[in-house]
Amino acid sequence: MSAEYATFGLAPATRAGGLLANGDYQVHRDFVDFVVDGRPLLFRLSDLDAVSPLASDVPPSLFTAQVRGLLLEDEAPLPAGRYIVYGCPECQDLACGAVTAVIEADGEDFVWRDFAWQTDVHADLEFNGYHGIGPFRFRGTEYRAALAALLEGGSPGTRRRVLLIGARVALLARLAAALRTIGIGADIAQSADGVPADELRGYGAVVFGRSVGPGERDAVRRAFADAGVDVPCVDGSAPIVPLLVARTEQALDRSPRAQRRLTGLTADGGGAELEVTSSCRVRLTAYRVDRLSRTHAQDLFDGVLEPGRHRVPLDAKAVRGDAHLVARTAGTVLVTAVERRGTAERPAAPGR
Repeated sequence: MSAEYATFGLAPATRAGGLLANGDYQVHRDFVDFVVDGRPLLFRLSDLDAVSPLASDVPPSLFTAQVRGLLLEDEAPLPAGRYIVYGCPECQDLACGAVTAVIEADGEDFVWRDFAWQTDVHADLEFNGYHGIGPFRFRGTEYRAALAALLEGGSPGTRRRVLLIGARVALLARLAAALRTIGIGADIAQSADGVPADELRGYGAVVFGRSVGPGERDAVRRAFADAGVDVPCVDGSAPIVPLLVARTEQALDRSPRAQRRLTGLTADGGGAELEVTSSCRVRLTAYRVDRLSRTHAQDLFDGVLEPGRHRVPLDAKAVRGDAHLVARTAGTVLVTAVERRGTAERPAAPGR
């Protein structure tokens, strides 16, 4: 086993939820990811859609038990000293598959080794081992300090509620229902007048309906500023619920750029430009409204991209008229309008 040390840390992460073009949906999950040598460990698993056991929506007692397990204060949940490192984001059932590893103490150090994909109680390292990952040796003081901080601060908190502003509530009601379906709380109001500051500070984003004018939007922004909170605002002018869900997910993403796999998206009638920081699966979907106000959605690309910039050709019929693209990885969602040559540049969708 290598005697070289790897650094160990923790960082907030998100498994982005959303409504998919085929009618399925995936749940929004906030969790704490493991950072090894300054890079999220999940990024080493190119096309894996998974979350760590340190999720913000698990009961506090279970969260504490997961942390104590990683500290080797509790017995390993699987034979041979194996612990679940990443599991299914939808049901967390081992039968769906999980990444596991042996976690053991070596003197004052902690060692993670023999990573494997596991679907039952026993791991087959020969056929399902991640032979290019690990072993990792962590200094005990650094390792314990990072995990102990979670116990002191409790489960990681995030602002997973959004405020929907507008007088015409039909579209906003559908959007609120869709957001709640994927695990994001949503409230509808005509304005932010009279909303207590403590309540405003609980929102992670604001979505403006089509009927909300510039003056009303400014008043909402002032209300949040007076409450001491800066929230991204989403323009809800496009009456397409899955697209608005994607824009909301993008607005809620406050992760540093270094912790995102997908960092750039632009598009014109001929193709989409994507920037990827680590190997990952990317799904690209086009949304548009035709002249009869009918909504159209079409998946244009679904595959694994390597780090770098990529241009993906687009089906001209899928992006004609007023069209938007949604690029999605397991942890990142980006939205952009499809630019038309010779037209003025449209503002990028909000988000950080």
